[in-house]
Amino acid sequence: MENKSYYSDKIRAIDAKIEAQKIAFSPLTFQAIRALIELGLLERINAAGDEGITVKQLSDDSKISLYGVGVLTEMALGMGVLKLNPDSEEEKLTLGKIGFFLLEDDLTKVNLQFTNDICYKGAFNLIDSVKSGKPEGLKVFGDKWTTVYEALSTLPERAKNSWFAFDHFYSDVAFPEALPIVYKNKPKKLFDIGGNTAKWAITSCKYDSDVHVTIVDLPGQTQVAIENAKKAGFEDRIDAVSGNILDLNTKLPSGANAVWMSQFLDCFSLHQVTKILTKIHNSVDENCDIWVMEPLWDMQKFEGESYALQATSLYFTCIANGNSKMYRYGELVDAIEQAGFKLVAGHHNLGSNFYSLLNFRKA
Repeated sequence: MENKSYYSDKIRAIDAKIEAQKIAFSPLTFQAIRALIELGLLERINAAGDEGITVKQLSDDSKISLYGVGVLTEMALGMGVLKLNPDSEEEKLTLGKIGFFLLEDDLTKVNLQFTNDICYKGAFNLIDSVKSGKPEGLKVFGDKWTTVYEALSTLPERAKNSWFAFDHFYSDVAFPEALPIVYKNKPKKLFDIGGNTAKWAITSCKYDSDVHVTIVDLPGQTQVAIENAKKAGFEDRIDAVSGNILDLNTKLPSGANAVWMSQFLDCFSLHQVTKILTKIHNSVDENCDIWVMEPLWDMQKFEGESYALQATSLYFTCIANGNSKMYRYGELVDAIEQAGFKLVAGHHNLGSNFYSLLNFRKA
């Protein structure tokens, strides 16, 4: 593991106490920042530039009470999101570096919306989820489903948009670097397992004019995928097999030159990963390339990215399925190789989110 901070505890006691307070009040501070963003206050402070803006000006501009603006901005000062202009005779607020990332960094924006719209309420049930191994927080959206994937098509529109924005943001940015690697051997038939809305399938058909893609996913997802493929003009090159990959009755077709799984295996426990790969092993020959693209938290360049992935594991625990997480490199490779494959090559640091693209073949 490259991050040496996991092995030492060199923080000063006074700083540790500050960090502990941040954890203790984190639900309130999270909502304070969300309020500043959604009410347009953070953007207004940003627009004021280095000169800054007073709380009264913010209140007058936004028609929000002086009290309301005051408590939100005071908390943001405490979090380092806002700063005070030292050169102004009046107490004027300016945007701090943390505030800049909250407003302008795509990773931060996607994570914040996803946390609020998908995870926030359900996270209260995290203890129950850890005890039961089930996504107890999912019940905030209804009691019909055992995993979030079954619920996707019926989620409230805002929650659905946040889920797909989160899902696509993390994987899509690595597609341009992954495409030439995957299509170097010119596969004619590719299976996209967990193909979701057909983003990879459509991108593949645009990149390689000869490939035919078969998407394997849950019925609700394949319906959307086929509709999207048709809109993109690839209905003759993209088809689908509907079913639960873990169900014994779901059979994978044969004849694939390549199998693609992007941010898919983190939706399953390690035992289930081996089970899925065993099913794939039984349907492909020794010349078929198995491609697994995942953001592995111990292969990230920066601590912030690792932290985001570790936090995402808690979403899997209390909302998604109760038994999966964002994996380390070694544990995922081991689970796949237990199904009879061997790692041929690993390509790391793809895209701005530092994805790993792992290539396996039959052992």
